[in-house]
Amino acid sequence: MDLAAFRALAPLCWRAPSAHNTQPWRLDHQPDAVRVGWEPAHTLPAADPSGRDLRLSLGAFVETCLVVAADAGLRLRFVADHCAADRRAGWLRASPHRYDTPFDAAQVLTRRTHRGRFSAGPDAEVLAAADAVARASGGTVRAVPDAGRLARLLRTADRQTYAEPAVVAELRSWLRLTPAHPDYHADGLTDRCLGLSGREATALRAALAAYPFLRPLGLPRLLAAASGNPLARGGAVIVLIGPPGTDDATHVEFGRVLARVWLTLHAAGLAAHPLSQLIDTAATRDALGSLLGVAPERLLHVARVGRPVGPAAPSARRLGGSGQGYR
Repeated sequence: MDLAAFRALAPLCWRAPSAHNTQPWRLDHQPDAVRVGWEPAHTLPAADPSGRDLRLSLGAFVETCLVVAADAGLRLRFVADHCAADRRAGWLRASPHRYDTPFDAAQVLTRRTHRGRFSAGPDAEVLAAADAVARASGGTVRAVPDAGRLARLLRTADRQTYAEPAVVAELRSWLRLTPAHPDYHADGLTDRCLGLSGREATALRAALAAYPFLRPLGLPRLLAAASGNPLARGGAVIVLIGPPGTDDATHVEFGRVLARVWLTLHAAGLAAHPLSQLIDTAATRDALGSLLGVAPERLLHVARVGRPVGPAAPSARRLGGSGQGYR
């Protein structure tokens, strides 16, 4: 296994997506393999208490590593070995064959999360292609049919999210709303990635700073209202659904599926805007499961998908920026 060659690809691997752009993954380069694990300080215990988003992020990172390595001619495979106690997802090991993927490093590099306007949603052919990716692993991708009910669920999810002090504090710790923030070019959610104007970013910073005092006066409802209705910006909402009996290891595997779905959308000129609050909030997760006729625990990821009207700002990455990402 050419560890030196793989190390050189690390900045591209770090383009994998993660909730709040925390980049939780860690690589431990050993003589005959690379251990894929995570850093607790870069997880979201308040917003993601079950660890679902963490495990999806780890799987997406693994898939990104395999795509980038294959594009460089390196032969790697992933051996799943999830162990929460050891903070381990599995191992990247040498393989007799190059990983079989239709994607390349250029697509990894140019993929973007897009929170702006979409001119159109995915057509039936693209939805079928995304669904085929999920079905190959026992899951499915479904479009949510009732936009009106979905908008109501989003409002409920946003209000409940902003009503939780621990979740808001965690969000605030990962927001980078001014270039003066010391981690602006390393990680987290910047004002540019969120599509905020200077005035909007300043107002959000002030509101979150005053949250402990204004929360009893109805600030959560105001923050939820200020978030607006992302569905009004166009596109369609799709859900990645796992197989029955999903467990932690399944989440990691479906993080790989999620990465392939997002790259499939990107190859078709589309982008995704995660709406994880819909399944992070128990009441709206149950309602969405009922709407789709699916057990709520099988709902793994929700996103608004469409063709971007304009370019999205690239999110920061710790590796190659102000921090270190592997050893």
